[in-house]
Amino acid sequence: MKYITAIIKPFKFTEVKDALGSAGISGMTVSEVSGFGRQRGQTEVYRGAEYASSMLPKIRLEIAVPDGLADRIVEVIRRTANNDEIGDGKIFVYELADVRRIRTGEQGEPAL
Repeated sequence: MKYITAIIKPFKFTEVKDALGSAGISGMTVSEVSGFGRQRGQTEVYRGAEYASSMLPKIRLEIAVPDGLADRIVEVIRRTANNDEIGDGKIFVYELADVRRIRTGEQGEPAL
């Protein structure tokens, strides 16, 4: 199993969420976060307002998937979140050792 974490621009969230739903993802965790990368110290436009900040608003998606689905999901996120600009985001893929469903006690892929 893989655990995929993606950091994307906020205005891309709905498009990415819809694309993931079409790719078979039925659940994810979403957080509003802030951070910076190469674009720190630059002026950004966010929701029509221009400002200079080193901490920019982002959305973090967290998704657990079976090994066979990981590459497809990474590509869906990459293609959909791409805006051809610095700051489009990053995708991290981790090995997921185990998962357990709290309600039923299921373990491994059946618990996803």
